[in-house]
Amino acid sequence: MITNRRTFIKTTAAAAAGSMLVSPVLGSVAGNSRYKISLAEWSFHKALFANEMSNLDFPRVTRELGLEGVEYVNQFFKDKAKDEKYLAELKKITKEEGVKNVLIMCDGEGMVGHPEEAERKKTVENHKRWVDAAAYLGCHSIRVNAGSRGSYEEQQKLAADGLRMLCEYGDTQKINIIVENHGGLSSNGEWLSGVMKMVDHKRVGTLPDFGNFTIDRQTGETYDRYKGVELLMPYAKGVSAKTNVFDAEGNEANMDYYRLMKIVDDAGYKGFVGIEFEGSELSEKEGVIATKELLEKVFKTL
Repeated sequence: MITNRRTFIKTTAAAAAGSMLVSPVLGSVAGNSRYKISLAEWSFHKALFANEMSNLDFPRVTRELGLEGVEYVNQFFKDKAKDEKYLAELKKITKEEGVKNVLIMCDGEGMVGHPEEAERKKTVENHKRWVDAAAYLGCHSIRVNAGSRGSYEEQQKLAADGLRMLCEYGDTQKINIIVENHGGLSSNGEWLSGVMKMVDHKRVGTLPDFGNFTIDRQTGETYDRYKGVELLMPYAKGVSAKTNVFDAEGNEANMDYYRLMKIVDDAGYKGFVGIEFEGSELSEKEGVIATKELLEKVFKTL
């Protein structure tokens, strides 16, 4: 079943050996849907970690795949947040390729909801350079993690405090601070929607990820993905279309994309839908193409 799908994708996406180029069909911008499709850089994390692709290559690859926006991951240009020459080059490339800089996903900068106030403030300071970089590139948001420690209620209050401080800085650059359901209590839709209410700031928002609803990997505790997306959509400033495995018909094997996108659509969302492929049964490029095809098929039903 998967083998047939892989063969189909390889035929569709035939390219020169060893290159990232795709066929002219895939190179065309996606459909006439009111939704535009962006690409999360994590989709190519294997190629990036292996130095087969660089962060500067990412906008070109995105455009070659027929996608319209880029969602960066900070660890792939971790030392470049304040490098004006580098950021200028990246901005120039995206302009030449005709893709939109959408957001920067930020990891490894501390716990936004750290129990110690000094550490929360340090985390906010660590993220400010990414807010500045996002503003320079023309992004609308940075994505942060709402990590914390303590009881359910304590973690809500601590995360809300750190997010509020970061939103106040985001105000100075007109950059939103958005939180993904990304493990721990952040993958509990009720908890994260409650944090949004506590922050109560125009700059705060969510990045609902269709796949990240595992609260505790050790115990296997999960949150219902459909309920979670429904609870997070009122605050959404982005949507992450996670995929892992596809069936022979090209549908995500473990998620009902028609149901998920109906929830997104019913919420009145009008922003980018970002592809984030994390599977292993297809190559990274094949997985992105399969996700793009699935989204375009689903969009036609909305």
